[in-house]
Amino acid sequence: MKSMDNNINNVKWFRNAAPYINAHRGKTVVLMFGGEAVLHPNFANIIHDISLLRSLGVKLVVVHGARPQIEERMAQRDIERKIEKNVRITDAETLVAVKDATGSLRLHIEALLSTGLVNSPMHGSQIRVSTGNFVIAKPMGVRDGVDYKYTGVVRRIDSDGINMQLNYGSIVLLSPIGYSPTGEVFNLALEDVAAQTAIALKADKLITFTEDEGLIDNTGELIKSCSVRTVKTLLDEKDCHVRQLLLRAIIQSGENGVERCHCISYQSDTALLQELFTRDGAGTLIAKDHKELIAVASIDDVAGILELIQPLEEEGVLVKRSRELLEVEIGRFIVLKKEDVIIACAALYPYPEVATGEVACVVIHPDYRNGNRGERVMQAVELEAKMQGLSSLFLLTTVSGHWFREQGFIEKNLDALPEGKKQMYNFQRNSQVFIKHI
Repeated sequence: MKSMDNNINNVKWFRNAAPYINAHRGKTVVLMFGGEAVLHPNFANIIHDISLLRSLGVKLVVVHGARPQIEERMAQRDIERKIEKNVRITDAETLVAVKDATGSLRLHIEALLSTGLVNSPMHGSQIRVSTGNFVIAKPMGVRDGVDYKYTGVVRRIDSDGINMQLNYGSIVLLSPIGYSPTGEVFNLALEDVAAQTAIALKADKLITFTEDEGLIDNTGELIKSCSVRTVKTLLDEKDCHVRQLLLRAIIQSGENGVERCHCISYQSDTALLQELFTRDGAGTLIAKDHKELIAVASIDDVAGILELIQPLEEEGVLVKRSRELLEVEIGRFIVLKKEDVIIACAALYPYPEVATGEVACVVIHPDYRNGNRGERVMQAVELEAKMQGLSSLFLLTTVSGHWFREQGFIEKNLDALPEGKKQMYNFQRNSQVFIKHI
């Protein structure tokens, strides 16, 4: 019986994942992980999931790091470690260790991606892996009197060459190594290669792997979703250099055209698929900053909200609100503005005694309903609810039940409402009740 239940759950998961699978087919995704991820026991699962993504039609560029492997090679050769302002100085001896470490690691990853053995998750697959001199680099040069020698920065990404391989169906594998037009080799930062590659390819996503679940806020909690603007607030010079590089790669990508960045854990054997193919994800989703601003409403927004909601009040879709009531409740509203014009809104009425809150007055201007503005407003409402210590949200609707189902709400009966709201229920309107746990 338990086996049958598991099979049913698997089928349900697959059905729920189908829209996400279709949405990602043909998209270009850059994946970035450091040498620490390769050393972790879970890395084989990540590799199998990467192969699975390719089999589902996702165009993949994999960028790997090699910091611990380089350190190991240097220790074996008794090469002195030279760091200046958190950047490795790559002299001729160090460059030999860098070439050895990155070359061996690239071959190791390439071999894993080629796995098609019986009993492996990708049995029977024929996935090609392409590597090459796609990263053109230049020396970092002399900075503040320090010569960084063979440490370099990305000068250009051969996007045409990479796209050609992606169109052939290959996974493109890039190492933190770059080549100059004069034939020199430079040691590069993984994060620089990944960000510049995502930007040059106009990638749909940059997915970064880290030790943590995702991006962690100052209280130690996982950030489920945020904007690039929020990531900037997380930058702290006291953080380790690797975390700073990670955050800067996400910021740079988001500010230069990459619509979505994800940060997930390399320690989880489900994080990659869960992040891409489920509504709630597994790590942190970072969206490109929009010129449209989401904020808690102020008294100056009353007129704009009234203008937005008036047509729906006249149709009977919304319960009519007076200006006086709206002025009193204005702090409950979250608004989305485009050039100071309110184009969407929603309100949150908390019931702290039962750790829930009512979502009300969700409205998107008719001219702006083709984007994801409704989803963005609902995400802001959920974030506000969590900050208030609420664990669920409920709402009443007469016409938009299908849309709220898409946002993760589940239809319930009247008894699921808090007692206070139940007593106020208008049987004449006969609204549907929806609840979502957050």
